[in-house]
Amino acid sequence: MTTTAFAFVLAAYLIGSLSFAVIVSKAMGMDDPRNYGSGNPGATNVLRSGKKLAAALTLLGDGAKGWVAVALASWLGPRYGLGEQGIALCALAVLFGHMWPVFFGFKGGKGVATAVGILFGINAWLALAALATWLFMAFVVKISSLSAIIACVLVPVYAFFILGPQSVFFGTCIIIAIVVVHRHKSNLIKLMTGQEDKIGGKGDAG
Repeated sequence: MTTTAFAFVLAAYLIGSLSFAVIVSKAMGMDDPRNYGSGNPGATNVLRSGKKLAAALTLLGDGAKGWVAVALASWLGPRYGLGEQGIALCALAVLFGHMWPVFFGFKGGKGVATAVGILFGINAWLALAALATWLFMAFVVKISSLSAIIACVLVPVYAFFILGPQSVFFGTCIIIAIVVVHRHKSNLIKLMTGQEDKIGGKGDAG
C-alpha cells in the first residue's frame, strides 16, 4: 500500500470512528447509548431514549460519514494516484471505524446506516435498492434487525447486476454484507429462538 493510499484509508477509518450516537447524545445532555437498551451506539438504540430528533441526527450522521469517506476518496483520490482498489479500501475502513471506533474504546455500532451511506458513495441506485428492501421488509415483518439482515444479504445480488461482477466494488459489497450480518449475530440468535422484538421494542439493528 502506498503512502497516499494509507493516508486516505486512515482518514476514512477516523471519519468512521466518529460515533454520532454518542456525540449527539452528549451534545443533547442524554445518557450514553452504550449504557442503556441494547448497549449498541446506533440510531435504533438512541430512539429508545424517546428523543426522536437525537435518533434522526444519529441516523443522518452515521449515514453521512459513510458517504463522505467514499465521496472524498472518489473525488480527491485520483489526483494523488488513488485507484478504485484504494477507494474500496476506504469504503471498508469507514465501516470498520464505525464498528470499532478508536475514539470510543473500539465499541461501535452494527453498521447499517453507515453501510447505506457507503453504498450511496459507490452507486446511488445500489443504495436505493438496499434502502427500499429494508423499508419494504420493515413494513412486512416489523422487525428492524431482520429487515437489515435481508437487505444486506441482497446487496451483493444488486451489486452483481448494477455494478457487474468485474467491478472491484462488487467484492466490497460482499465484504460489507458479511461483516454487517456478522455484527447482527446476537439478533440472529434471538430471531431463531423467537425472542427478537419488533420495531419499537428492545431489538436493535443500528
